[in-house]
Amino acid sequence: MSHTLTLDVPEDVYEPLKKTAEQSGQSPEVLAIQWLTAAVQHFAEDPVEKFIGAFNSQGSDWADHHDQYLGQSVAATLRNTASEGRSDD
Repeated sequence: MSHTLTLDVPEDVYEPLKKTAEQSGQSPEVLAIQWLTAAVQHFAEDPVEKFIGAFNSQGSDWADHHDQYLGQSVAATLRNTASEGRSDD
């Protein structure tokens, strides 16, 4: 079964779609269906999805403060690397 879907596509999306379709000898509609199909399959077949919520992350603000946490981790790694490289001769 198929469905008809009418989209109002902005110019900055349509032009690259049209150009790519012309280069591949397809219509923009056919190429758009191929791209949508690939995108839907990508999200539907997410191999990590089954693990979402499976583990306690010990923090609920990671999404809001990930830059800070990553920075702290990098700084700790650099400190450890520097202390391991010290020579106490």
